[in-house]
Amino acid sequence: MGIETLSIILLICLLLSFVIGSPVGLALGGIAMLIGYFSWGEGIFNVIPTTIEGTYFSYILLAIPLYIYMGQLLSHTGIGDAMFKASQLMIGKVRGSLAISVVFICSMIGAMVGIIGAGIMSSGTIALKPMLDAGYDRKLALGTIMAGGALGILIPPSIPMVMYAASTHTSVGRMFIGALMPALLTISLIVIYILISTKLNPKRAPLLSETIGLPVLKTKEKFKIAIDGLFSIGLIFVVLGSIIAGIATPTESGALGVGGAIILAMFFKRFKFKIFKKAGLQAASLISVAMLIIFGASLFSNFQLLMGIQGMISDFAQGLDLPPMVIIMMFQVIMILLGFILDDYVIVLMCAPLFTPIAVSLGFDPIWFGVLMIINILVAVQTPPYGFALFYLKGITPPDVGMGEIYKSVTPFIIINLIVLIICMIFPDIVTWLPNLIMG
Repeated sequence: MGIETLSIILLICLLLSFVIGSPVGLALGGIAMLIGYFSWGEGIFNVIPTTIEGTYFSYILLAIPLYIYMGQLLSHTGIGDAMFKASQLMIGKVRGSLAISVVFICSMIGAMVGIIGAGIMSSGTIALKPMLDAGYDRKLALGTIMAGGALGILIPPSIPMVMYAASTHTSVGRMFIGALMPALLTISLIVIYILISTKLNPKRAPLLSETIGLPVLKTKEKFKIAIDGLFSIGLIFVVLGSIIAGIATPTESGALGVGGAIILAMFFKRFKFKIFKKAGLQAASLISVAMLIIFGASLFSNFQLLMGIQGMISDFAQGLDLPPMVIIMMFQVIMILLGFILDDYVIVLMCAPLFTPIAVSLGFDPIWFGVLMIINILVAVQTPPYGFALFYLKGITPPDVGMGEIYKSVTPFIIINLIVLIICMIFPDIVTWLPNLIMG
C-alpha cells in the first residue's frame, strides 16, 4: 500500500475517532498501531518500546511535570490573585486599566500553567468576575481573558516549546529567548487595541478608581500588595533567568520554580497541607493526561516517519517548484486547520518532526520556524468555529453567554496574533536576534 493511501486512511480514521469522542492519546497511538499491523504485520509493535524509551526517559520532557505542578501550586495558593491585584494597583486610573492588567496577569498565569486550556481556565476563574462586576463589556472581558490566558504558550516556560525542542533536538533555551520579542510585540498590540477601543467607545470599559476590587487601603497596605505581586511575578523571571544565564537547565529551572512556589506560599502564609495535596492531585491528573497524549502522538509521529511521509512531503513541496517562503506559508495553513480538531501540544508533536526538517532544508532557522509554529497554534486553537480554546473559555463563562458571543469576543485578538505571525515571517530577526545575542 502506498504512502499516499496510508496517509488518507490514517487521516480518515483519526477524524472518525475524534467525532465519536475517543481519547486523543489513545486515538493517535491506537490507530497508528492498528493500521501499521494490517500493513506490515507484528513488526510494527517494536516501535512501542523505543517510543516509550524516547518519550518517558527524555530529560527535556521531565520539565513538563515540574512546570505543571508549579502552575497548580501558584493557582491554588492564590498567588495569581496577588499578581492581579498588584498589577491593577500599579496601572491605576487609565480607562481600560482592568483589561490591561488582565492581559499581563493572565499571560503570566498562562505561562505558569504552560498549556492553553489550563491557562485560559485558570485565568478566567481569577479575572472574569472582577471585570464583569466593574461593568466591562462582556465581549471585551472574554476576549481579553482568551488573549492573555492563551498567550502563556508564547511566554517561557512554555510546555509546547519544550515539546518542540524535544521533538526536533533544538535548544529549549534558544526557543524560550526567541519567543520573548514576539510575546512582547503581541502584548503591546493587545494593550494598544484595548486603549484605542475603550477610548472610541468608553462604555466598553468604565473608568475605574485605583481601588477597584480592593477595600479602601492605606498606603502601607497598598505597598504590601505591590510587593507581594512583584514577588509573584519575580518567580517567572527567576525560572526564565536561570535558563538564560546558564545556571540551570529547563528541567532544573522547573524544579526551581516548584521550590519557589512553595516558598512564596509560605511567605504569603497560604501554605496548607490540604492545598498542597489538592494541587498535587490535580497536577498528577493533568500530567497523566499530558503524558498519555505525548506517548500516543509520539507513536503516531514515529509511524508516519516509518511510512516515509516526511520524504513524501519534502518531494511534494519540491515538486511544486514554489518559493521556500510559500511552502512555509502552506505549513502554517495546515497547522491552522489542525487547530480546529487538535489541542496545542498535540499539533506540536505531530507537525514538528515532519515540518521542521523540511524548513531547515529550505534554509530556515529551526528556532524561527518553531516560534512561528507556536504563534500559529495560538491562532489556530482560538479560531471559530471549532478552535479548542473556544470551548475552554465557554467552560468558565456565565450560562447565558453563547458561542456566538464568544466568537465575536475573540476575533480582534485573533487578528492581532495573525499580524504578529506575519511580521515575524517577514522579519525573522525579531525571533533570532535575541537568542543569537545572548547565546551566540
